[in-house]
Amino acid sequence: MKHVRVRITAGGREAEIHPMYDVWANASFVERATALQWNFTGDALGILHYAVGDADAFEAAVEEIPEVLGYDIARAGEDAFYVYVRDATTDALGELFGPITQGGLVVVPPIRYHEDGTVTFSLFGPDAEIQAAIETVPGPVDVTIEEIGGLDATAATVETHLSERQREAIETAFELGYYEIPREASHTDVAAAIDCAPSTAAEHLRKAESKLVSSMVGK
Repeated sequence: MKHVRVRITAGGREAEIHPMYDVWANASFVERATALQWNFTGDALGILHYAVGDADAFEAAVEEIPEVLGYDIARAGEDAFYVYVRDATTDALGELFGPITQGGLVVVPPIRYHEDGTVTFSLFGPDAEIQAAIETVPGPVDVTIEEIGGLDATAATVETHLSERQREAIETAFELGYYEIPREASHTDVAAAIDCAPSTAAEHLRKAESKLVSSMVGK
């Protein structure tokens, strides 16, 4: 068994695979996007995204795509939104998803779309099945292996690496508005809420943030 972090690119030919792939990879009104969860049934793809960008422009574009069977958008501030999109599967999209949705492979979320049009995600499963899936990904998609590791290398396991007090501190900080802009609470407020010294609360937050950020950048 292994965990493999891969980067895929269609080199500007994303629309040949699916119009929504083209939107996520190339649209000027999407600054960055992350696929949080998805389900592929063969004839349709349901996928939940978090995106930073212009939600109105995104919705206008989606309305013009016949392959979109339905969608639901929830704004998350002035320049961010969650969106669930259900897409009809094109032949090219089926060929892309088929190899990674068969056998014992697991796609580990999140799936990230980058400014250069590439997409990164992780696979976990038997070595031979991972190799076969990568080799059978059709053109025009190219696959690059960025990292190989074990199960503990997956981003989804980061929460298990936080201590109970680190998790309590960061959840409390979030609830109090510590991460709002402008900040609505200080580490002293967090300390009072979790009954510890301000210096201890600050240390819990720094350590938790370090682990979470390391996970986000794949380190």
